[in-house]
Amino acid sequence: MFSVMRRKNRIIAAVLTLSLIGSVAGCGASSAEKQVDMVEAGSKGPENGGGGDYSVPNQIPSVLADQVGYKTDSVKTVILHGKKLPKTFSIKELGTKEEKYIGDVVKSVYNEETKEFTGIGYFTDLKEEGTYYACADIIGESYSFTVSEDVYANVFNEACKKYYINRCGMSLSEEYAGENAHSACHTTPAHLQEHPETEIDVTGGWHMDEQADRDTTVGCKVAENLLLAYEMNEAAFTDEAGIPESGNGIPDILDEVRYEVEWLLKMQDAKTGGEYGAALTDSSGGGDVMTYPVTVTPVSMDATINFASVLAKFSYIYQKYDGEFATTCLKAADRAWSCYFNNQKAQDSTTVFKAAAELYRATGNSGYVTVLEDYFGRTNFDRIFNTDENILIGSVTYLSTSQQVDVARCEYLMKLLMKRSEDIAQKAGQSAYLVTKTDEKAFDELLDDMRCLTITDHIIYNHEYTTIIENHAHFLMGMNPGAVNYVTDATERTYADEAGVGILNDPQADALLVFMLSVLEKRERNSTSI
Repeated sequence: MFSVMRRKNRIIAAVLTLSLIGSVAGCGASSAEKQVDMVEAGSKGPENGGGGDYSVPNQIPSVLADQVGYKTDSVKTVILHGKKLPKTFSIKELGTKEEKYIGDVVKSVYNEETKEFTGIGYFTDLKEEGTYYACADIIGESYSFTVSEDVYANVFNEACKKYYINRCGMSLSEEYAGENAHSACHTTPAHLQEHPETEIDVTGGWHMDEQADRDTTVGCKVAENLLLAYEMNEAAFTDEAGIPESGNGIPDILDEVRYEVEWLLKMQDAKTGGEYGAALTDSSGGGDVMTYPVTVTPVSMDATINFASVLAKFSYIYQKYDGEFATTCLKAADRAWSCYFNNQKAQDSTTVFKAAAELYRATGNSGYVTVLEDYFGRTNFDRIFNTDENILIGSVTYLSTSQQVDVARCEYLMKLLMKRSEDIAQKAGQSAYLVTKTDEKAFDELLDDMRCLTITDHIIYNHEYTTIIENHAHFLMGMNPGAVNYVTDATERTYADEAGVGILNDPQADALLVFMLSVLEKRERNSTSI
């Protein structure tokens, strides 16, 4: 599961903290040239019989690099920070320590809050594949990194495959799941929360947390982002990700979304068309999380309208692979739409706008246009376009449809999209770390910005946008103030060292990461607009 399966790794990481710190010197890191953050654990040392209570130095480099690495043909950067910065930096080969590149430290700025200077080192011209580290006089050396044409391939594949690892209701074999293999879980009938005597089959779907809960609204949003990522950068997704469906002629990401969609269909109330809110596990009886009994929460209107939106989107995309199942999904979306309007009004949720756009695209029914026009006519539409993801995604769907649209409206939406993207680009350009958010706890906002930029980059290719997207990947994988790789746990300093939960272990953040990395992974540039 997204969190449970990392417990063991976090424990191991804590045990290996000292050896990990010591290994930094072997990768070019000199403790005398590092900032040292002392973690006070007590005043007694082991020589005084203190039982191991002593200060542990947590070394953080002052030269920051993407610990996963850089593509050979990309703009490559490192960030340098310290009380005083040198004028130049160099890139050395790991192992031989042979100097491969020397560059200037540019864009040095002084930060009043940290009382430090921050500068940027560009080494774009280094295109030779290999493993390196960056170093500079005065401030020291970075963690190691790789330069390779397919440097993000493994991370991208792992991010996509996370959803297979978190499938509920089926056994996962070692062949596909490795150490995450387990027998089928939560296969017994669930019970309705409002009517405990009623049994319901809700096997399937994705576990969303360490309690193995499955939430329909969250599932809809995750599936929506994966589908939109596929639409934007189809060439990035293969049929060989290493799941049981690989090789069936359907991109594996669509196989994965279908697994969730089949569960979402089970969560639709047969009588009303409404969508149940969640399938929650009950841990009160103790035992193994994989065998906890499951309770289904009541129909939720939020879940219902999100279900209508994503099922319509899936039906449109999946039509060419399985027309019969796609039609089943579209009918279910229509029933959910009707259920929502039997209980709510269009203005009660902006998700209605997004759902109307998806259903109009899938059916061409002019009835949905009425809802769209109601939102388009609002005096605050410009503002909510920039602040509400439902309005953004619905607008992109309207731009994408082959149904009849208002050309002037499309031009207006394009201007809003371009303006929002330019604001994102400008904000990133003004940052010492080349990103829109330097708060390492604001990943959702950062990833949301990159989704917008990825969409715009697909419509109108802009090399600057691709570089900004890549800089955000660098930030998340180590080029940040803490020098932490927040994505994977396989590099020198990661979220696991701080007992944290990585981005891959959060299903919503993981979907947005897939979205962002897809633009860097696609095999060929599609310059046509949607």
